[in-house]
Amino acid sequence: MKKVLVTGADGFIGSHLVERLVELGYNVKAFVYYNSFNSWGWIDSFPENLKREIEIFSGDIRDPNGVYESMKDVDAVFHLAALIGIPFSYHSPDSYIDTNIKGTLNVLQAGKKLNTKRILVTSTSEVYGTAKFVPITEEHPFQGQSPYSASKIGADRIAESFFRSFELPVTIVRPFNTYGPRQSARAVIPTIITQLLNDSKEIKLGETTPTRDFTYVTDTVNGFIEIFNSDKTIGEEINIATQSEISIGAIAELIIKMMNKECKIITDEIRVRPERSEVKRLLGSNEKLLQLTNWKKQFDIETGLRNTIEWFSNKNNLSGYKHYIYNI
Repeated sequence: MKKVLVTGADGFIGSHLVERLVELGYNVKAFVYYNSFNSWGWIDSFPENLKREIEIFSGDIRDPNGVYESMKDVDAVFHLAALIGIPFSYHSPDSYIDTNIKGTLNVLQAGKKLNTKRILVTSTSEVYGTAKFVPITEEHPFQGQSPYSASKIGADRIAESFFRSFELPVTIVRPFNTYGPRQSARAVIPTIITQLLNDSKEIKLGETTPTRDFTYVTDTVNGFIEIFNSDKTIGEEINIATQSEISIGAIAELIIKMMNKECKIITDEIRVRPERSEVKRLLGSNEKLLQLTNWKKQFDIETGLRNTIEWFSNKNNLSGYKHYIYNI
C-alpha cells in the first residue's frame, strides 16, 4: 500500500504525519480544507522540495462527493480531519456533529464503495471522560462530558459498525494529549509558552488540578504508522499514550522553570470548563499498542517541551499566535 490519503493534513498532527509518510517513501495525498485564500495550513510552512512531493486535494470533509473523489486512487486513509476545540463545542455543537460524525461517515461510505484497503479513524482520549480506573485501557467506559467528546464517541462507534457490518478494514486510533510544534493556541502548552515568550507576568489558565497524559507529536505520529503497519490492529481501537500523567499546574511550573521566567499562575474564569464537563484525570494504558505493534516512546516530557519551546521561540513561528486573547 503505497498511496495514502491524510485528511486534516493541514492541521497539527496531520502535517507532522504527512512529513513522516513522505520521508518513509509513501505517495501522499493531503486533504486540506478548501478556502478562498488557497491556504494549505501548516503545509504552507514546508520547504518547497517537500511540498512538491505531496499531492494536494482541497475540499470539505462534510461533503460526501468531495471525500469520495479524494479517495478514488488511494490504498489507505489516515482520517484526522475534525473540529477539536472543547470550548468552541459548547458554542457550536452542530458544527461538531457535521464535521466529526458526518465527516467520518463520508470517509467510511467512500471506503466501502471503493474497497479501500485500510482506514485509520482518529479518536481522542476525551471519549473516556474522567478516569474511572487507571491506567485507562480501551475497555474503559465512554463518557460524553462535552459536545466535542460526544461527537468523537459517535464517530468511533460508526467506524466500529462499518467494521462489524461490512468488514471494512477500520482501526480506531486514540491519541492522548499530543503536544509539540505547530499545535494550536487553544491547547494548554502553547497557551503557556506563548504567554511566557511575550513576557507576561501572569499566566492565565483554567483549572490547574486536572492531570493529562502528554505525548510528544513525533511519538504520536510513530504510533499511527506502527498501527498502520500491523495487520493485527484491523478492527481494533488502540490508545497512543505514555502511561504517565502530570497536572496542568505542574506542567505550567515546569515550563516556567525551563524558560527561566518569573511569573504567577492565575485562574481565568472564562477558561474554566463547566464543573461536570471538566475531565479531571487522564492516564492512558499503552499495553495494547505495545502488544500489537513495534511502537516505543522516544521522548520524555522534558525533551518534548524543550523542542516545543525552541520552535515557538522562533519569531516567525510565534508571530502566528495571538497570546493576548483567549482562543476558544
